[in-house]
Amino acid sequence: MRDRLIAVRAETPLIDRTLAMARVDWSPSHRQPTVARLAVATGVALVGSLAADAIIVAIGTHIFPGTTGYEHFRFNDYAKLTIIGVLGGAAGWPVLTRISSAPRWLYGWLTLLISLALFLPDAWLLVHGQPLRAVAVLMAMHVAIAIIIYSAMVFIAPVHGVRRRR
Repeated sequence: MRDRLIAVRAETPLIDRTLAMARVDWSPSHRQPTVARLAVATGVALVGSLAADAIIVAIGTHIFPGTTGYEHFRFNDYAKLTIIGVLGGAAGWPVLTRISSAPRWLYGWLTLLISLALFLPDAWLLVHGQPLRAVAVLMAMHVAIAIIIYSAMVFIAPVHGVRRRR
C-alpha cells in the first residue's frame, strides 16, 4: 500500500505540470456561456457542417469525376457521423469553459488533436483500397467540420468577463 502511495505522489507533479500546460485550473474567473447561446451555436454548427459536407462533396465530385457515386458521399452516410461529431464537439465546449481559464486555447488544441485522430479511419480506408481522391475529400470534410464547430462555439457562445463573487 505504501509503495502505491509513493508512486501516486511521484506522478502528481507530472500530472500537475500537464494540467498547467493545458491551462486546466478547475476554477476559471470568467462567466460561462448561456444555455441559449450554446443551443444556437450547436444549431449553427450542425447546419453549417452538414452544408459544408454537401458543398465539399459537390466540389470533390466535380474536380474528381471518378468519385461520383462513392458510397461515403451519400448524405445518409456522412450526415450521421457529422451529427455525432458536432454534438460531441459542442458538448466539449461548456466542459472546457468550466475547467479552464483559457478555454479557447484548450478547445483549439483539442480540436486539432481530435481532427488528426479522425484521419485514422480515413487512413484505414486507404489501406483497404479506397480511392485516394475520395478519401482526400473525406479528410477535407473533417477539417471543415472542425473549423465550423470551433468557430460556432467560441464566437457564438463565448465566455464572458470576470464572474462576480457572491
